[in-house]
Amino acid sequence: KWKLSQKRTVDVPEELPGISIIKPLVGVDPNLFDNLETYFNLKYPQLEILFCIQDELDSVIMIAQSLVLKYPKVDAKIFIGKKNVGVNPKINNMIQGYEAAKYDLFLISDSSIKMKEDTLLDMVMHMTDKVGLVQQMPYVTDRPGFVSHLEKIFFGTQHGKMYLTANCLGINCASGMSTLFRKEIVESAGGLAHFGKYLAEDYLLAQAVLDSGYSIQLCSQSALQNSGSTSIASFHERLVRWTKLRNATVITTMFFEPIYQCVAQGVLMAFVVEFLFSWSPLVFFLVHVLVWFLLDYILICVIQQGPLPFSKFEFLVGWLMNELSYPVLILRAYWDPVITWRSRRYHIRWGGITSEINGPPSTLKLTA
Repeated sequence: KWKLSQKRTVDVPEELPGISIIKPLVGVDPNLFDNLETYFNLKYPQLEILFCIQDELDSVIMIAQSLVLKYPKVDAKIFIGKKNVGVNPKINNMIQGYEAAKYDLFLISDSSIKMKEDTLLDMVMHMTDKVGLVQQMPYVTDRPGFVSHLEKIFFGTQHGKMYLTANCLGINCASGMSTLFRKEIVESAGGLAHFGKYLAEDYLLAQAVLDSGYSIQLCSQSALQNSGSTSIASFHERLVRWTKLRNATVITTMFFEPIYQCVAQGVLMAFVVEFLFSWSPLVFFLVHVLVWFLLDYILICVIQQGPLPFSKFEFLVGWLMNELSYPVLILRAYWDPVITWRSRRYHIRWGGITSEINGPPSTLKLTA
């Protein structure tokens, strides 16, 4: 609660550094126009918006062009065409915008992120002299539908406590959804192109910041994901893909992530207390789940910073679905380590170096 209420926009200096906002775009989402428009309404004195579109036939070009015409006073440019510097398609898409960025600070922001007017200012105020990277904690906007509620519950409970704890302890837990960098640090690490050989470029970029002697800060505003269309299946595929990336990039997560789940800890501790104290394992397990559930509800209310867009019963159903399905998703990630992303398949070696697996189109799965 202290961290997410830690506004740093009170004593704003007269001169603020310029920001280059790099927006990689692929395809059109129902909420894309509204999401992108929020960047044109940011209350920040000096910025540029760099749209990066890899396919000249992508209809997202029309949306970007319409926004550039609608806001002629905003410094915005469109870059079409990718530059192959590695296997990571996101890096290949962004590299032209990165090379053209004219400011020392640059923000990499996904197309699904919706910004508040003062978000960029809040991020810049967290970028002190000893900080090399400022990120937003992933969360979800208020949207109708059970799937969006399920996403919000996951990012506000399981993912939220992991993200807040890791950042409090100084552990690298970076997400590439909305991240502000010092360009000099990235350049000293080899430039953005150097990270094209990794699929988990966000984690490796953050590690380069830590290795350079700078720290990582979490700003007080969450990264509000506002995807227009999703399903339980695509949401679960996304979580499986993230688990595979973590397993290959940070090997220790393979051993610790399964046992930090509510059900796994409850079962283990139930046997422990029965052996040590002869307590009823069933009663202990039920009390454990109840306490965990109540703490998760308190946490999501803190992260939401306002009323939840669903009832307590809906929260209970979504919470149970997330807690019971997540161990299964972890097992799926262990069973098949190949990553499928935007109809392309990848194999990641220990340490994060990635190679693409070539195969006939009929064998490729399409994931969100």
